[in-house]
Amino acid sequence: MNSRSAAEYRIEDLAHASGATVRTIRAYQDRGLLPTPERRGRANVYGDAHLARLRQIADLLDRGYTLASIKELLEAWDAGRGLGGVLGLVAEVQGPWTDEQADRISRDELHRRFGGAQDDQAVAEAVELGVLEPIPGRPDEFLVPSPQELSVAVELHGAGVPLTAIAGHLRELRGQVEHIASRFLEFTTEHVFARYLGHRPPMDADAAEAAELVRRLRPLAQQTVDAELARAMRMFATRHLQHHLGADASIGSHPAASEPRPVLLPPDTIGAVQQLVGSRNVAAFVAAATEREVRARTLDALATSHAESRQVDQLG
Repeated sequence: MNSRSAAEYRIEDLAHASGATVRTIRAYQDRGLLPTPERRGRANVYGDAHLARLRQIADLLDRGYTLASIKELLEAWDAGRGLGGVLGLVAEVQGPWTDEQADRISRDELHRRFGGAQDDQAVAEAVELGVLEPIPGRPDEFLVPSPQELSVAVELHGAGVPLTAIAGHLRELRGQVEHIASRFLEFTTEHVFARYLGHRPPMDADAAEAAELVRRLRPLAQQTVDAELARAMRMFATRHLQHHLGADASIGSHPAASEPRPVLLPPDTIGAVQQLVGSRNVAAFVAAATEREVRARTLDALATSHAESRQVDQLG
């Protein structure tokens, strides 16, 4: 390395300073990710700008960008459009989507909370699901990304649910929740963020405004799911309770009246319901709609009967 007012590097020195390999530096040059070095005799000479660029590339790779997208970002930087807004947007999206704080738990405490029996297979399954995360160098301690999720598993197990059933339920639930998250992102992208994504990469001002919108909209998905889950649980819990207590057995004069019977619906009706709620939820939607209509008519009948009784009393 030569000592002047600005540092100069041979390619081996640049590799050592940046942490990249010589082969990687040459590959970046071939892809146009690095500025052309100065040629002196038979050697290429690099400067601080090359070192800074290598560190930028490493940072963007850590953030999950591909080399192709990094090239676009760096070209925007070179054109004077900056990266501050884009990186701020990335930081906002990749930030925490919950106020919950991660915790740690020892293997002994974990076994104690689940009844005291050692179950290494269950621990391995929890690690696979991400409910527990191993801590390097601490084989008897785990990181708990969501203490609430672990507490739910503890309560369910204490109520008699096997650990294998809890894990299976979590897998099923996770797939459904990921679908909801994907649909929410598609919805907000179409109606909110599309105007900010027309430029690749977006201008600094647009990226900064989009980051502010992410902060504002961040809690909306969870609030919507919480409200809809509460509504659905109230509806289905009532139905399940009535079914298991035999509350519907008194409806009708014959015992067979409480037994479910198939009802044929027009194909157009089935198609409309599928578009509204998805094919998996058709039966539940039809049952809920029917139940709501029956209850409404029952209330109307009671109200009418009461009004007629009052009229009879007045006439009497």
